[in-house]
Amino acid sequence: MGSLRRHLLLCVLAVTASASHASEPLAVRIGYLAYIPATGPLLSNVIAEPADAGLRGAELAIVDSNSTGRFLKHNYSLETASADDSASLLNAATALHQQGVRLFVLNAPAASVRQLSQALPDSLLFNAGSADDTLRQSACLANVLHTLPSRAMLTDALAQFLTVRQWQRWLLISGPTEDDQAYAAALKRAAKRFGHKIIAEKAWSFDNDQRRSAQAEMPLFTQTAEYDVVLVADERGDFGEYLPYQTWYPRPVAGTQGLTPTGWHKTVETYGAAQLQKRFEAHAQRWMNDRDFAAWIAVRSIASAVSKLRQNDAKAIRQLALSEQLPLDGFKGRKLSYRPWSGQLRQPIPLVQPRALVSTSPQDGFLHPSSELDSLGYDAAEVRCELAATAF
Repeated sequence: MGSLRRHLLLCVLAVTASASHASEPLAVRIGYLAYIPATGPLLSNVIAEPADAGLRGAELAIVDSNSTGRFLKHNYSLETASADDSASLLNAATALHQQGVRLFVLNAPAASVRQLSQALPDSLLFNAGSADDTLRQSACLANVLHTLPSRAMLTDALAQFLTVRQWQRWLLISGPTEDDQAYAAALKRAAKRFGHKIIAEKAWSFDNDQRRSAQAEMPLFTQTAEYDVVLVADERGDFGEYLPYQTWYPRPVAGTQGLTPTGWHKTVETYGAAQLQKRFEAHAQRWMNDRDFAAWIAVRSIASAVSKLRQNDAKAIRQLALSEQLPLDGFKGRKLSYRPWSGQLRQPIPLVQPRALVSTSPQDGFLHPSSELDSLGYDAAEVRCELAATAF
């Protein structure tokens, strides 16, 4: 009889311990890593990107995740680190990793993304800061998902709209930086993909301030065979702002300035986006931009996966995301999901001018066998890697 009582007592203690363990909150720690290289002196009055771009979006997503996570006893926290060079950022990331963090949101250039991916092989990284196409096309990283649209997605979105408007003849003007050249390459790819013709290509090589001379110089610089639209690749903003209304022919300007494709913009208001905009503005005291949205949706991706899986394992979250079964709402009117071949988040692309939403791509009539969103950016057949089949 005594042994029976002892057995029953042990069973009760085991059940009690299990219940106690189950009642403990699930801690979900997310690291936010930021490295924005210095751009050097600007040659225009371009409004600089906020220094906290990305960070404020991640912070708001933590608030949103905790507001729903408390019912499931999930507790989300954000641990941030920023640096003015890639080596310092790597050291900060390693320190967070040693403290047990395995989920990270990155706002950093492509080289840093590669470096951090290699240094944190057992962690899941969300790229919310680099639009580099090679990270999605030829050099995919097994432990990296991408929430910021690639340059190919942006330029395809723009090219679709120009196709609808029948603005087929392009004058392409490119800046001298590596980022400008990468954007120009994406524009050339989009032109070929959607049947546009680049009638002339010009390289911007001036090193003077255009604020006082644009009216005299820009018309002459854009004088060439007749075009329907001027496409500009000036990611830093050295000269592109001075092209609208100064071209030889009275034509629209699009690309990095003028009509611009972007992941997010203040003018996006439909499908509940206005509510997100207001909450962000109350939190950050400024407008939400594409980096903010990319960081916000990265944290929300983690939270959605944790809610479905009831665990915070990086490998399990990645597997769920690449299975395309992750429930994800991004206030863009369509179900968002990650492409299993590249880890890129599928999403509509707003086309905006500074104070108005002009259109949203994919445009009507651009069909795809599985998802119209895959008409933007590199499709599965164009990618040399298959992320879902890559070991992690």
